[in-house]
Amino acid sequence: MNAIRLYTIGFTKKTAEQFFTKLADAGVRRIVDVRLNNVSQLAGFAKRDDLRYFLRSIYGIDYVHLPALAPTQSMLDAYKKAGGVWATYERAFLALIEERQIEITTAREQLDDGCLLCSEHKPQECHRRLGAEYLTRHWGGITTTHLV
Repeated sequence: MNAIRLYTIGFTKKTAEQFFTKLADAGVRRIVDVRLNNVSQLAGFAKRDDLRYFLRSIYGIDYVHLPALAPTQSMLDAYKKAGGVWATYERAFLALIEERQIEITTAREQLDDGCLLCSEHKPQECHRRLGAEYLTRHWGGITTTHLV
């Protein structure tokens, strides 16, 4: 089995120029959108349809939405809106992706030179990092780079 180069990025606290330059400089071939809510006006340039257009037209980067790697709305609300604790969110999210069997349902080739996208600026308290680490434990052979 070939090694996978996987990237992660959050769009907040970045200009469009910074965001797209990081992707292009890293050699990302595909954005794998792991956001539950990817059509919000708050997403600015990263709103699903706009992002898909910019990626393809300007940079030749593919776009896919992979909701199996997104949290549930109730998880997000408990953590974000109700001021939840990261450790609780982390346990719940890991249990969710284990239940979803993402290591079976996600195609390895979809992630090679792919970049997990969500909104959080840094990966430390973000589900994109948890998903990447989970897949690394199950598949092995993944080198993950967080583009911040």
